Amino acid sequence: MRVLAVVLLAAACAAAAAAAVASGGGSGGELPEFREAPAFRNGAGCAGAPTIHIAMTLDATYLRGSLAGVLSVLRHAACPESIAFHFVASSASPARRLASLRRALAAAFPTLPATVHRFDARLVRGRISSSVRRALDQPLNYARIYLADLLPRSVSRVLYLDSDLLVVDDVARLWATDLGPDAALAAPEYCHANFTSYFTDAFWRHPEYAAVFADRTRVPCYFNTGVMVIDLDRWRAGGYTAKLEYWMEVQKQEARIYELGSLPPFLLVFAGEVKAVEHRWNQHGLGGDNVAGQCRELHPGPVSLLHWSGKGKPWLRLDAGRPCPLDALWAPYDLLRRHGARDDLLAAVA
Repeated sequence: MRVLAVVLLAAACAAAAAAAVASGGGSGGELPEFREAPAFRNGAGCAGAPTIHIAMTLDATYLRGSLAGVLSVLRHAACPESIAFHFVASSASPARRLASLRRALAAAFPTLPATVHRFDARLVRGRISSSVRRALDQPLNYARIYLADLLPRSVSRVLYLDSDLLVVDDVARLWATDLGPDAALAAPEYCHANFTSYFTDAFWRHPEYAAVFADRTRVPCYFNTGVMVIDLDRWRAGGYTAKLEYWMEVQKQEARIYELGSLPPFLLVFAGEVKAVEHRWNQHGLGGDNVAGQCRELHPGPVSLLHWSGKGKPWLRLDAGRPCPLDALWAPYDLLRRHGARDDLLAAVA
């Protein structure tokens, strides 16, 4: 297995780098080409299976990661035909670019039940303040706040997934998370993390700001917003979009109370009220920190989801010929079109 991983990794590095040069890496002009993923069919016992709604963002920068994530979900699902994807694209994208994104999605997954929802970037453009990494400041990074408005009212629950992760387990297990009688959101929590570090000294010195955590059900803990099970009915009833917007406005107009994009508002609203999920469903931080993007190892314990949160993305490190060891796990899910034997080799394991 280790030999195969090394071969795959070397093939991915060479082929992806060549494709990136030929296509401009997808950063400008036309998008790169993607190959069609295998078709996945429901297994025995899927009759009457509930529809699983998954929301992801769709843009040129993270398109390659989004498609790999979709492939991973379908490959490991017992009932892949029972999964409906909701892709959120920025309304600021030119019509030509949005059409290209739709074509790339259709080329990779021609029969995928998928809807593309337009997110109005103006909703957050005046509320975003600069953070430690430019990617965190993009309006689409805040679209997860508005899922209850973007998705049809008939969708009462959604699983939000970032575009830099792989699911290596049946996503139905995560979807079935019991949120209990009150919780609107479920996610893996990390109570060993230094929670105070996610907010500035100005926040903790302000008695009214810090008091927001005083009446929480449990001690507030850090959770990563790249993997969330959301009860949309409870979200709407609780007015959570407005609550998140409030803290963004405090940050923008009153005091700089955090540094990390859309994450801190979620902590301010939900920390201590989150329904905890097993850590296996978000082995995050594989992209390193938000500055250097260094290589990291898996956390101890079982793995159902690999998440390259942080600066280092596996497709960029593969293209640059400087991959981290765990990037070999992402490479087989890469749908970037390659020509010749290398493409066949990757297709055989995807």
